[in-house]
Amino acid sequence: MTNDEKVGGNFPSNTTKAGQTPKIVIVDGLSNSVMDLLRREGWQVEVFTGSSQDELIKSLKDAEGLIIRSATQVDATLLSSAPQLKVVARAGTGVDNIDLMTASELGILVLNSPGANSISVAEHTCALILTLGRSIARADADMKKGAWTKQELLGTELWRKTLGLVGLGRIGQEVASRAQAFGMRILAHDPYISEEIARNLNVELVSLDELCAQSDFLSLHVPSSVDTFNLFDADRLSKCKPGLRLINTARGDLIDEDALADAIESGHIGGAGLDVFSQEPPAETRLTTLPEVVATPHIAGSTEEAQELVGVEAAAGVRDYLRLGIIRNAVNFPAIAPEETQRLQPFVNLAQKIGAFVAQLATGRIKTVSIRYYGELATGKNELLVGAVLMGLFKTMLSTTVSLINARALARDRDVEVVESHSTRPRDFTSLLAVRLKTSLGQLWVEGALFEHGGPRVVLLDGVEIEASIEGTSIVIRNLDEPGVVGTIGALLGEHGINIAQFALGRDSTGAIAVVNIDESTNTEELKTDGAVIKALLANPAIKSADLVRI
Repeated sequence: MTNDEKVGGNFPSNTTKAGQTPKIVIVDGLSNSVMDLLRREGWQVEVFTGSSQDELIKSLKDAEGLIIRSATQVDATLLSSAPQLKVVARAGTGVDNIDLMTASELGILVLNSPGANSISVAEHTCALILTLGRSIARADADMKKGAWTKQELLGTELWRKTLGLVGLGRIGQEVASRAQAFGMRILAHDPYISEEIARNLNVELVSLDELCAQSDFLSLHVPSSVDTFNLFDADRLSKCKPGLRLINTARGDLIDEDALADAIESGHIGGAGLDVFSQEPPAETRLTTLPEVVATPHIAGSTEEAQELVGVEAAAGVRDYLRLGIIRNAVNFPAIAPEETQRLQPFVNLAQKIGAFVAQLATGRIKTVSIRYYGELATGKNELLVGAVLMGLFKTMLSTTVSLINARALARDRDVEVVESHSTRPRDFTSLLAVRLKTSLGQLWVEGALFEHGGPRVVLLDGVEIEASIEGTSIVIRNLDEPGVVGTIGALLGEHGINIAQFALGRDSTGAIAVVNIDESTNTEELKTDGAVIKALLANPAIKSADLVRI
């Protein structure tokens, strides 16, 4: 296989091109502490002050990171125009202003700050619940008009009422905790939360229909998606308990606003507390002007504390990814705990190099990549290693951007099956990573390990035990196991002014395999694929194959 050097999307590093530090672009007015956090890393931080997307695209030409809030639209055009971009961080929870599909295709990590404003949003949710229960907004408006409407504004207690939560993530859990202080019974619908977590929170998990039928107050805490669009339409609202108060501090398009207005005017829905709308600001005021509706202008997360935290959390995510390769709060990559990342980090480099190694030795169309973990690697989730193997594999073949983020997608697009397996069977190494590549013309099997002082090493190649470095440039030679072959290889390389840095040899009943690491300081011009050295090696009848590998 050829080694295409036009590939972008390298694993995060501290520098971009030689002598150039990473550039981070910040948009939408974040606090000084965000800039300070990044500048302490020695990075170039640019605060974007332009007003057009064209200006932003220009700023992103050489940027590795982008931090935004909700006002900036990160669409396919913008992402495709930023060739160095590795990570986009949203200072906040929602990422509906980011084209996630395009970002993933381009290998760009997308992060958010899900926990930073959880307290603020939860408190605002509780404020809306209390306001609806005691008609506080209407009472205040009447008082300002000089009216005394005490007899008309009969409230309801929260004690012993049922609160339904659609979504039991960070914010939903904070709301549940506070609502329990009022003596409320808490129900929740969330297919992604375990029964154990719900029990620990003193929350009962039920179906959405049950939730609607039993709740006196119902609060929404789910993201905007195809599945949740107009989740509460006319049909869903008709199934709700008469008199229900509906609260939405999540996303406006979760509710069919016309249907909600109809249900309130009919008396079936008792009221609504809304902080978000399908269009902001709302073009239609029919819903917001109803006396049973309490409306606020998308301010649930707008506290001094939250505004500071979301920016810092987003910046920390960018720093950790670019500096350490640690992925946290990702929305287009599996969640990985920091301790898992730290456990796997030494093996990511090994996995990537093994992927690149096997790709350059294999022939034919790749059908299956099988990855097997031994020893300590056999426990835990190894998604980072899967991505690293595929990243090393595809970067040798493709001119498109390849990263941990899009490696799996690239495999799916090319109908390459990825198979993982684990074994606790004792081996000669504490941890061992095996990669078997099945192609239309055969298969290749490589095992690698980390050596304390020798770095990443191949320890098995097609069943032949060998200990070879997988750094730099090497020639992998398969030959007959007969006298004089090793000497011939050394002499031939010497004739071409090529110095051998390391020579590893393994043998079995079928022959021998040699991995010859080349000193990069010597003349390697003739080592180009199909160059003079490779041709000369293959001219020897004892040498069955000779492949150039660059890692």
